[in-house]
Amino acid sequence: MVRLKDLSQRYCIVGVGNTAYGMNPGVSQLAHNVLAIRGALEDAGLEASDLDGVLTKAPTSTFPMLWAPRVAEALRVVPRVTGTLDQAGASNIGLIQYAISAIELGQAEMIAISYGDNPRTGTRASYARPRGDDALAGLFGAPSSYAMIARRHMHEYGTTHEQLGNVAITHRHHASMNPNAQYQDSITMEDYAHSRWVAEPFHLLDCCPVSDGGAAYVVTTEARARSLRTAPVYIEGLGQGHPAWDFYRRGELATSGAKVSGEVAFRSAGLGPTEIDFCEIYDCFTIVPLITLEEYGFCAKGEGGAFYEGSRTQVGGELPCNTSGGLLSETGMPGTQLVVEAVRQLRGECGPRQVAGAEVGLVSQQGGIMTTHATMILSTGGA
Repeated sequence: MVRLKDLSQRYCIVGVGNTAYGMNPGVSQLAHNVLAIRGALEDAGLEASDLDGVLTKAPTSTFPMLWAPRVAEALRVVPRVTGTLDQAGASNIGLIQYAISAIELGQAEMIAISYGDNPRTGTRASYARPRGDDALAGLFGAPSSYAMIARRHMHEYGTTHEQLGNVAITHRHHASMNPNAQYQDSITMEDYAHSRWVAEPFHLLDCCPVSDGGAAYVVTTEARARSLRTAPVYIEGLGQGHPAWDFYRRGELATSGAKVSGEVAFRSAGLGPTEIDFCEIYDCFTIVPLITLEEYGFCAKGEGGAFYEGSRTQVGGELPCNTSGGLLSETGMPGTQLVVEAVRQLRGECGPRQVAGAEVGLVSQQGGIMTTHATMILSTGGA
């Protein structure tokens, strides 16, 4: 077994920021990143000149080269550490791991991490047409591929359309309390069932939207955090687990990298599922939170659908999930916003959607067709 380095209360997120979500006409990909980073710096009481590292996930809609250096230049920062990581939606936690490695090696001390893109009002080149050999079999775009995974889970475990609908309804309920969410109107099971088909068994409300937006956070050491004006949020555990192969070549369809990633994160934090107060789960499609919660050990395999029944995953319930609305309702951005929400929850800043007494939160990230997965456990430091 690999020996894990103890992260406990050594590294912190000290500032978070985001743009408006949804449609931001005239705001470029670059501007979304810069605005989000500036927001995170202001939140922490820092200036761009305090940064010695800038890390990014590339915009999904165009995948430009040397993106982090371009963001650094726009910030007027000459970084000691820079880089752009491609683990698709799992990149956001992968970049935190990269930042900690750079700090641990003495290469930097204050690192900004961002994602920003404008696929709704800019180019939709990545979504506009099928690509590659898989398109010949109808597997173009994520919905058709995730639909196969959902159908397999339904076949093996009896998961129902209504249970998928509960995910969409719960996350929209939380978004209705979030003034920055792209979709704030509550939905009913009838609304869900009557939304148009996209790729059976998915209705439109099973799928995250295409969204403009940017989000960012600043990572530093616990010692440096003491001098800043905001209460730090501590990085307690990190994990990664990547199935990597094309999903239809794997031995099992209805699975992800969450089991491996979650086990590593829990072990590095010295915590277990019963000690988590809330989760921010990657939810590009409604099937994903069900499988993720199962594989993290919050419920048995095949019981994810039942776990979302009632109010168990709503604020005030047993395990609030996606308290800002997640990808399904806050913004379809690939995951950076989930980290921002977790930090705000732990700082007690979420108003009517605040999880009472929140001290430990879990964030999951996922990329591709359940191709990559990363997990992070955060705390107030009192855990």
